[in-house]
Amino acid sequence: MDYPLSLLNPEKYLIFHGLRLQIGNHFFQIDTLVISKNFILLIEVKNLAGTIYFDPVFSQLIQIKDEQKQAYPDPQIQLLRQVEQLKKWLKHHGFSSISIFSLVVVSNDKTIIKTSPENHNLNSSVIHRHLLPTHIKTFEKSTQSEVYDHKEIKKLVRLLKKKHVEAEHSILERFNISPSEIKKGVFCEVCTHSPLVRKHGSWFCTNCKAKNLNGHVQALMDYCLLIKPIITNEEARKFLNIESRYVTKRLLKSLNLPTTGTKKSTTYDLTQLTKQNVPTNSNKKPATTK
Repeated sequence: MDYPLSLLNPEKYLIFHGLRLQIGNHFFQIDTLVISKNFILLIEVKNLAGTIYFDPVFSQLIQIKDEQKQAYPDPQIQLLRQVEQLKKWLKHHGFSSISIFSLVVVSNDKTIIKTSPENHNLNSSVIHRHLLPTHIKTFEKSTQSEVYDHKEIKKLVRLLKKKHVEAEHSILERFNISPSEIKKGVFCEVCTHSPLVRKHGSWFCTNCKAKNLNGHVQALMDYCLLIKPIITNEEARKFLNIESRYVTKRLLKSLNLPTTGTKKSTTYDLTQLTKQNVPTNSNKKPATTK
């Protein structure tokens, strides 16, 4: 999408990606928002390979790839809902009514787009990415008069940035990665070997022989960012590759983390790790020899 969007005049168009706005008690998210003084364009990007079939009867999108079929909700329906939500959002914040268009843009140039014969207007709302500049020129011609002046555009940009709310999705969910795919254990900060072995109160690298006193801190930070912000003794043992629950308990308690629950149900709040000045790289490098 970067290339066709780069063809737009930056003095005439402002582009936002991944906006998440609130209207009432609900949030709505826009893949790409293109703003001009004359109109606003909402773009829903679909990166699906193979053949995609838009079923107007059941309002679904069917992907056919490697002789397998998978159904998705029709993105056109989602876009219509987003257009109405954006209209309400603009009105709520005191902006004048402006023409709002929407497009489903297929980013994979090799994807074949199909639909039923009676759905002959599909090409006005679903396009390949290389057609995006052409469609935007069509919107320009249909909206000759300016609705927002320079001052209103600046106000809208400031408000969109201010009101944007990041979704609290797990990074694994975002990239469809299973927690089982994450490599566990403490990594060596000298040679990146893993997992390190817990030995005599420190982490020992069997590859380069380096020692690290606080390697578990970085590993627990990774766990917090990748998997979840709280951890139990059992989960820490599995992630750090430690056999003893007592050693794990000592390590967790030494970090002075907030806890909830008691005994085996105790959970430790890992979010505090990033707020504390806990050293993570106290490596003892092996002595070099001539």
